[in-house]
Amino acid sequence: MSDFYTNAYNPDVLSCLANLSNDEVFTPPDIVNRMLDMLPQELFNNKNATFLDPACKSGVFLREIAKRLLTGIEDEIPNLKKRINHIFHKQLFGIAITEMTSLLSRRSVYCSKYPNGKYSISTFDNVEGNIRFKKIKHNWKDEKCTFCGASKSEYDRDEKLETHAYEFIHTTKPEEIFNMKFDVIIGNPPYQLSDGGGMGSSAVPLYHKFVEQAIKLKPRYLSMIIPARWYSGGKGLDTFRNEMLTDNHIRIITDYFNAEDCFPGVDISGGVCFFLWDRDNQGECDVISIRGNTQNKMQRPLLEQSTNTFIRFNESIAIFRKINEKGELRFSEEISPRRPFGLSSSVNSKSTEAFGTVKVFAYPNNGFISRKEINRNEEWIDQYKVFIAKAYGERGDFPYLVTAKPFIGEPNTCCSETYLVAKLCKDKQEAKNVISYMITRFFRFLVLLKKNTQNTSRDVYSLIPLQDFSELWTDEKLYKKYDITKNEIAFIESMIRPMEILNE
Repeated sequence: MSDFYTNAYNPDVLSCLANLSNDEVFTPPDIVNRMLDMLPQELFNNKNATFLDPACKSGVFLREIAKRLLTGIEDEIPNLKKRINHIFHKQLFGIAITEMTSLLSRRSVYCSKYPNGKYSISTFDNVEGNIRFKKIKHNWKDEKCTFCGASKSEYDRDEKLETHAYEFIHTTKPEEIFNMKFDVIIGNPPYQLSDGGGMGSSAVPLYHKFVEQAIKLKPRYLSMIIPARWYSGGKGLDTFRNEMLTDNHIRIITDYFNAEDCFPGVDISGGVCFFLWDRDNQGECDVISIRGNTQNKMQRPLLEQSTNTFIRFNESIAIFRKINEKGELRFSEEISPRRPFGLSSSVNSKSTEAFGTVKVFAYPNNGFISRKEINRNEEWIDQYKVFIAKAYGERGDFPYLVTAKPFIGEPNTCCSETYLVAKLCKDKQEAKNVISYMITRFFRFLVLLKKNTQNTSRDVYSLIPLQDFSELWTDEKLYKKYDITKNEIAFIESMIRPMEILNE
C-alpha cells in the first residue's frame, strides 16, 4: 500500500493534465510542492493540522500534502493503516469545482472515485469522503449572479449541465461548509466566467473571490495560485488589489511574468503568481521574480514608496528609485483617455478623401470621416500629434518591444479608440522628438513595469518622466541623465529589444 501511494506516479498523469488550457487550469505537481515548501514544514509533522483545498480539480494539492504527512507523522502514528486513515479522515478536506473533478480528485487522493468502495486506500461510509461536491445554483438578480457575477443568459442552464456556481464562493457563511477551522487553505481556483458581454468574449474574474472567502475563515496560512492581472486592478479587482498590496500578512509572492514558465503550454495574459498569507505574522514580503531560468529574490514592501504601484522585477527597483527621486512630471499627463475623439473601434469610414473630411486612423483600415462625426477634442484635429496603439501583446521569451510603434498624426487627422494620443505637438519636429523618446528602451522598460495585460491605458505610462521635447532623445542620453549603471543597462536591454522609427 505504501509503495503504491508513494511511487506510482511515473509518468504523472497530473503533469499531463496540467498542460490543458482553459480558465480552470490544472496545477503541475512541482508547482504544488513549491507552494507547500513556503509553509512551515512542522505542519506536516503535526497530526492535528488540517488542510482545505476549496477548488479541487485534480486533487494534486491534497495528494502532495498526504505524501508529506505520511512521512511527517509516522513517529506519532507508526501503524501505516491507522496513519492513512487518520490523514484522510481527520486532516485533508476538499471542495470540488465540478462533478467530474470530484471524481478525479478522489481517484488521485483515495485511489478510488468512490471512497466507500473496496479499492479506496481509506474507507469512508459515504461516496464523497472528505472531497465534497454539491450542485449549487446561482442567485440571479438583474441578470447577474449576486455571488460571482456570472451572466444568467450564459449559466442559467439545463440541470444536466454544470452550473459553475462554485460552492465555496456561493455562500455568506463558508465556515458552515465543513463546520471546522483550518490551519491551511491552499489551491488553484477557477479564474473567470463569461459575463455575457463583448460578443461573448467578456469575462468576470473569480479567483479573488476565493482568496477573499478564504481569508474570512481566518486560517493560519493561505496560499493560492492566481493570475497576476490583479497587480494593476481593473474589472472587479480594484478593491482586491488595494487590500492585497497593503496587507502585511502576505509574506511571500512568487511571480511568473510568463505564465508558461509555471504552466507549460498555457497562455495567461499578464502571467501568474502564488503567495503565502500568514495570519499571525506581519512584515515585508519576499518577492521572488521568475523569468525563464532566472530567479531573483528581494524582501520589500509590495507597494513602492510614493507610488501606487507594485513593481514586478526586483532588478528594476533601484532603477526606478533613481528616476523617481528627481520628482519630474509624468508622461501619463500627456496621454489621452480612451476614445480621444469619441470614436469607437467600429467607426464607419470611407476609403476616399472628400471636402470636409478628416483622415481617421482605425483598425483594421484607415479612412476618412466627416468632421461632424467627431464629438470630442475637435481642437486636436488640426494639430500635430503622436499616436500609439491602445493595445499591444507579446508572448514568449524576452526581450520584448512592450508597445506598438508610435507614429505622427499630421493636421487634419484623428483616430478611433484603437489608438491613444500620446502627446499633442506644436510642429512636426517636436513630434519626432517625442517619438525618439518613446522608442527608447528606457521608455518602454518603464512601461513594462506597469503593463500587466495587452492594454496600455494612460496609467501604464505613469512611471515615465516627462522630458524636454525641444531635443531628440536616445538611450545613451537617458542612461547618463539618470545615472543608470552598466549592470542596470544590461538588465534593461535584456528585457527590451530595439525599436526603429516607423515614419519620418
